[in-house]
Amino acid sequence: MRSKKKPLILITNDDGFTALGIMALVKAVENFGEIMVVAPDKPQSGMGHAITINNPLRIHKTHYFGEHLAYNCSGTPVDCVKIGIFKLQQENRKPDLILSGINHGSNVSTNVLYSGTMSAAIEGALSGIPSIGFSLLDYDLEADFSVAVRFVKQIVQKAIENPMKEGVCLNVNIPKLPLEKIKGIKVAKQARAFWDDTFDERQDPLKKKYYWLAGEFHNYDKGTDTDMWALDNGYVSIVPTQYDLTAYNSIETAKNLFE
Repeated sequence: MRSKKKPLILITNDDGFTALGIMALVKAVENFGEIMVVAPDKPQSGMGHAITINNPLRIHKTHYFGEHLAYNCSGTPVDCVKIGIFKLQQENRKPDLILSGINHGSNVSTNVLYSGTMSAAIEGALSGIPSIGFSLLDYDLEADFSVAVRFVKQIVQKAIENPMKEGVCLNVNIPKLPLEKIKGIKVAKQARAFWDDTFDERQDPLKKKYYWLAGEFHNYDKGTDTDMWALDNGYVSIVPTQYDLTAYNSIETAKNLFE
């Protein structure tokens, strides 16, 4: 009798293949299956669901992750997922699971729309593959991921045993707290929170203006069932996330207006 193959797990991120977060993610799940890493060759934060169409994609095999098959890619996180699924798969196998992260920083609420980390997971869902994006609420390049790894293992184990409905991925955010201060896991909805954008105007040595995007993130949702509430109150938040952006509760209104 042939032994059942271990799951093939494709891992990517948006902080670049040398980030501590992706190394922590690989180490956390390497016993769950066969690992293939395809990650950007440079930071790609805030790229959202961007893909590369006007430049060639270049990939290079790397030994950065030891014995695990790994490539760095000149493209975006979504490019990495696409090329991992359709070009680099071994023995014509599609990945059984796609993991993205662990991101250095939060991906709560509407940040999911801008996040390269979560766009990679959503791309996996688009291809019908169970996918999870992980983020730690610590922007430090030298962040400690040891607590996050504990929850990654727990969540990945559950996801392998009980795959989500097709078209749905998980957005996991982990607070920057000692393990003993984390109360558990809360499944939540996205908070109604937005960036109030500003642009910092500066001048280069040639006296030409340029701008840096800045701003503040404000939570306008006071509910206790949101990702931001969970994180503010010491929980890991999990938001089931889908790529279908249809506003179903507005279909009838739109029909009455336009049909």
